[in-house]
Amino acid sequence: MLKLFTSIFRFRLYMKMEVALAFRSTPRILLAKPGLDGHDRGAKVIAHSLKDAGFEVIYTGLHQTVEMIVNAAIQEDVDVIGLSIMSGAHIPICRKLIRLLEANGARDIMVLVGGVIPSRDVPALKEAGVAEVFPGGSDIDAPAAFIREALR
Repeated sequence: MLKLFTSIFRFRLYMKMEVALAFRSTPRILLAKPGLDGHDRGAKVIAHSLKDAGFEVIYTGLHQTVEMIVNAAIQEDVDVIGLSIMSGAHIPICRKLIRLLEANGARDIMVLVGGVIPSRDVPALKEAGVAEVFPGGSDIDAPAAFIREALR
């Protein structure tokens, strides 16, 4: 009898978890620092801002490869990937990341980029598939507002 009760309890707990995941209302955001760039203060500030705005934030840390970022995004079932890039390699990094998302059937994950991004590069990034670009000096609340509106 105890074994039956334990099995029923586990099944109900499993079903509750599945329902919670299926109807998750809090968007999940993966923030990453691709490449050799070692400056992550801005990414940490944005992570705190997004958490304060009610989002679930997963920060991968420094020196991530594009492959590591895509794998983490898929494993964590995120809605958004936010890249913080200070190195000037934003266009090739974004193009590679979006190609890998497409190759892995995960192109539904929104990609945002922030950091040192010259205004002349914004059209190329958007053409590559980046949803929005937040260059240095952007309003700290702009990413949260954009994500909320885009995921409606």
